[in-house]
Amino acid sequence: MSGTRASNDRPPAAGGVKRGRLQHEAATTGSRVTVVLGAQWGDEGKGKVVDLLATDADIISRFQGGNNAGHTVVVDGKEYDFHLLPSGIINTKAMSFIGNGVVVHLPGLFEEAEKNEKKGLKDWEKRLILSDRAHLVHPRRPCNRLSLPLVVPPPARPAVFDFHQAVDGLQEVQRQAQEGKNIGTTRKGIGPAYSSKAARTGLRICDLLSDFDEFSTRFKNLAHQHQSMFPTLEIDVEGQLKRLKGFAERIRPMVRDGVYFMYEALHGAPKKILVEGANAALLDIDFGTYPFVTSSNCTVGGVCTGLGIPPQNIGEVYGVVKAYTTRVGIGAFPTEQINEIGDLLQSRGHEWGVTTGRKRRCGWLDLMTLRYAHMVNGFTAVTLGS
Repeated sequence: MSGTRASNDRPPAAGGVKRGRLQHEAATTGSRVTVVLGAQWGDEGKGKVVDLLATDADIISRFQGGNNAGHTVVVDGKEYDFHLLPSGIINTKAMSFIGNGVVVHLPGLFEEAEKNEKKGLKDWEKRLILSDRAHLVHPRRPCNRLSLPLVVPPPARPAVFDFHQAVDGLQEVQRQAQEGKNIGTTRKGIGPAYSSKAARTGLRICDLLSDFDEFSTRFKNLAHQHQSMFPTLEIDVEGQLKRLKGFAERIRPMVRDGVYFMYEALHGAPKKILVEGANAALLDIDFGTYPFVTSSNCTVGGVCTGLGIPPQNIGEVYGVVKAYTTRVGIGAFPTEQINEIGDLLQSRGHEWGVTTGRKRRCGWLDLMTLRYAHMVNGFTAVTLGS
């Protein structure tokens, strides 16, 4: 039938071309991750959104922050609180990954796991992978020999304290004394840990698991560095090295080269990979309300640096918002309601910090800040968390 075309012999439609292009891109660049980020000052309900998306995920990962984050998930009437563990670890069919951009407090990690085990969390050690490049928040023996009037609630278990946390508290006291205001950190040692990382004196998980003599030397140097800045800071170096050596053996089966782990996940058999952000856009160290921010990049760019993946592997980016706005700690809050309306939002919403227990400041939804968060993150969708 020269010069004619059968009715079912149609040229490829634009949709077919697009599908072919996307399939080709997937074959060459690998799978794409789905990212969940906070679009305000945190506490938007990211844990709930992650829990819903994690039901069919193969891998759930954290890429920044530390145990200064707090995500609450309610499953079968039981309330789980997560700080370092990805919220999706409840999904027993998925692996959870803590990336290199996270700072890891090992005593806090195991305490958190133990608390959630009592509520029903199972086999988490078999389903958790730690990046070998993640930095450590260092433990110490708590003591009372701090000359500055450091006001910190007494710990339920002394083992969760560390010298990075002590420095965090001392710095807050100094800011208050020198400037008349502090930043309002969680005093979990996150800022000092990232400071050590940037100063190239920090210690990583791979350092802990390799030559322990070399690790011990570097640990002592870091401890002495902090003691030179804060002479009243007492650190039981030998005692903490002994504890860290015990932690090393416990985490060794969980540790992987994070770059290769993510590359294999993206380029092997198709997997659904979910990325869980901690904190939120307006707490980002570069794009938040500086200096009242966290110490990591909690916007979408941090996904690449915190997991070791290229930008082309980022797919859907969900921004989580509240129907109103809350903030913990000090800093700008244009729509805050310091009145009976704010009190009502606080009481009805049960607005208390998961990590600190502090009362959250409450106010109206701020569309200008949401627009700004979208400019930085390029959300493909916005979802209501709580």
